Amino acid sequence: MDLPMEIDGAKVFAVYGKGGIGKSTTSSNLSVAFSKLGKRVVQIGCDPKHDSTFTLTKRLVPTVIDTLQGVRFHSEELTLDDFVYEGYNGVLCVEAGGPPAGTGCGGYVVGQTVKLLKEHHLLEDTDVVIFDVLGDVVCGGFAAPLQHADRALVVAANDFDSIFAMNRIVAAIQAKAKNYDVRLGGVIANRSADTDQIERFNAATGMKTLAHLPDLDVIRRSRLTKATLFEMDGGPELEAVQAEYLRLAATLWAGVEPLDAKSLKDREIFDLLGFD
Repeated sequence: MDLPMEIDGAKVFAVYGKGGIGKSTTSSNLSVAFSKLGKRVVQIGCDPKHDSTFTLTKRLVPTVIDTLQGVRFHSEELTLDDFVYEGYNGVLCVEAGGPPAGTGCGGYVVGQTVKLLKEHHLLEDTDVVIFDVLGDVVCGGFAAPLQHADRALVVAANDFDSIFAMNRIVAAIQAKAKNYDVRLGGVIANRSADTDQIERFNAATGMKTLAHLPDLDVIRRSRLTKATLFEMDGGPELEAVQAEYLRLAATLWAGVEPLDAKSLKDREIFDLLGFD
């Protein structure tokens, strides 16, 4: 990666996890929490579905890759208003999009998005950048945001499938950390009443739980109502979740120590979590 493509000055987080585990909901509410702390936030969705910022903007905004195609990739013809959209509480929203199915590489799309943001000087006055990355890490392209991030955060439920995906993410970050500054920050337990399985994995690998978000219906409804959790009414349970997001944002802003976690072999995960 060329040095000019590095993101300087902002704290950069890449949010990973199993597909459907709630990364976009987590990323969007974390973005709002940072904004509530007075930070200028940019959230970058890295998924062809381009719905990462849906609850922030109340719509599916055009993607960077589609916008570039519209001007035959002459980026000098674009302005920030062509691909950056302001969401709830001032969070700036960007959807990188993705190449056509079966062609191209998601890493290229992420690289072009960062390049555009740098060319238009958007990141110079930004405090926090959050990459919301699609599904499981299965190729180098999906791991591209790790080239820009300071800390990688994993969203996982207290179940085997999402912990298995988390283990692959740990392995990917181990690989990227050899050549880039990214380090593991920890796991956000999501949609889970308990965290015993996650904590068992943490003890075996060196991971650490940063926050615990329960499986509440109001969180599910937030996507249906096109709203972040900070815009909804829900009583004491929702207020506790809002407080947890604010606590997590404050913790991340203050800085979390890098984790030297080690991934397990597949057989070891099956043995650890009690599967035959």
